[in-house]
Amino acid sequence: MKLNVLMLAAIGVLAAPAAWAANIGVTDVWARATMPGQKVSGAYMQIRSDVDARLVGASSPAVPRVEMHEMKMDGDVMRMREVKAIDLPKGRTVSLEPGGLHIMLMNLQKPIAAGDLIPLTLVVESGGKQQTVEVKAEARAPGAMQHHHH
Repeated sequence: MKLNVLMLAAIGVLAAPAAWAANIGVTDVWARATMPGQKVSGAYMQIRSDVDARLVGASSPAVPRVEMHEMKMDGDVMRMREVKAIDLPKGRTVSLEPGGLHIMLMNLQKPIAAGDLIPLTLVVESGGKQQTVEVKAEARAPGAMQHHHH
């Protein structure tokens, strides 16, 4: 009985909008479909916050490992590296896209087919507090990736 009350209380706390929460808009969320045997994919999106914030993490129940990465030129070599946070300046849209900032979906157990929906939980920090934003990335086949849907 006590457990049920605690669970209901926890759900009530999670469902109540936090007074401090940033207003985070996430649009055009998609992931790259994969070939059989391919163990990694990328997820991409547009993120906009109404306050200065940072994307500090991402996870998915469908993918064993999720990391935030950036691609940068190092001399004349393109290098990819993990980043611990992505700044979300107030009122500016930050693009996570191929060849730049993006989310890596790693250690895939099975291929991601075009049309699959990959649930992602984004962790955003603002004012010293964290909040989560739930999104679904629709897998797009190679060649379909540059089409933006607004």
